[in-house]
Amino acid sequence: MAAILETCRVPAPSGAAAELSVPLTFFDIRWLHFLHPIRRLLFYDYPCSKPHFLEAIAPKLKESLSSTLGHYLPVAGDLIFPLNSEKKAEIRYVAGDSAVSLTIAETGSDFDDLIGNHARDADQFYEFVPQIDPVKDESEYQRVPVMALKVTLFPGRGICVGFANLHCLGDASSLVRFIQAWASINKLGGDEEFLTKQGLQVSSFVVTVSYVWTCLVKSGEQVDDDVPEYFIFTADIRARIDPPVPANYFEAISDQIKNRVNKQDEVLKGAENWLSEIKEMTGIRSLGVSGSPKFDLSTADFGWGRARKLEVVSIDGEKHSISLCKSRDSEGGLEVGISLPRAQMEAFAAIFDNGLRLL
Repeated sequence: MAAILETCRVPAPSGAAAELSVPLTFFDIRWLHFLHPIRRLLFYDYPCSKPHFLEAIAPKLKESLSSTLGHYLPVAGDLIFPLNSEKKAEIRYVAGDSAVSLTIAETGSDFDDLIGNHARDADQFYEFVPQIDPVKDESEYQRVPVMALKVTLFPGRGICVGFANLHCLGDASSLVRFIQAWASINKLGGDEEFLTKQGLQVSSFVVTVSYVWTCLVKSGEQVDDDVPEYFIFTADIRARIDPPVPANYFEAISDQIKNRVNKQDEVLKGAENWLSEIKEMTGIRSLGVSGSPKFDLSTADFGWGRARKLEVVSIDGEKHSISLCKSRDSEGGLEVGISLPRAQMEAFAAIFDNGLRLL
């Protein structure tokens, strides 16, 4: 297990707003049914000693995180859930009270094994996942932090940066922008602008996911040919509404989008029922995708070079989910993550490899 070296709370800089409240919309509130946080791990091949890590890297990470929070105040806030049902849930930031929990740790685990592409025991990744503080009961509401972070040193080998957040904080695109902003500020030492690369064509997404889906179905239990299979994925609609929402808009949904939903815009038609429909699919044969071909967190460079490995720990235990992101090493390629029981994983790997050999 990782040894905890330090636990602290990192606030936004002193010049940030004194208070900020962001009411949750119907889209955000529906995500509260999904209680487990989204968990991501970024592994960096960056050999350094423990003294250098504690004296130079950790302090710089805290400083750059504070600067980044000045641009992303909701990340430092708490989810406020009123006991009075007439009041709306919200994400609340209050200067002097709100901060992000950051854990600094050290481990003797095998870095090279963890960043490999072979089948690995999913349980070994949890020591690098940050824990969000439990719900606190106040007189008129309950509150819980929306984000927690953990940075773990592999002495002489590398660093892992772990993220855990409630989905109501923002969608995947928003969190990717936060991570890239933190990395950019940490590397460059200031609030520098950065650009994201263009996404891959849809055809790459279709080819990759359809092949993985087919292999999963073949490796699972046998069912009748007429049993339906469902495919669930998300899409970024910021640019598709009128007027469009800025690409860097951090909330999962805005009032403008809600208004368009009420008008039954074609892009969002039936959106108010999407999450309830997904929830009804529990137990039904389906496949969901966490991530997107447009997401490339390997470019989140804290000054240690590109990340060697991204692991989306949230899919562990979700037998109907896979993770998807841009490939770190293959131009135009995609990386797919999957967590299965050992027997099914071996069957899936054999079917997957055999299919590629037949191309």
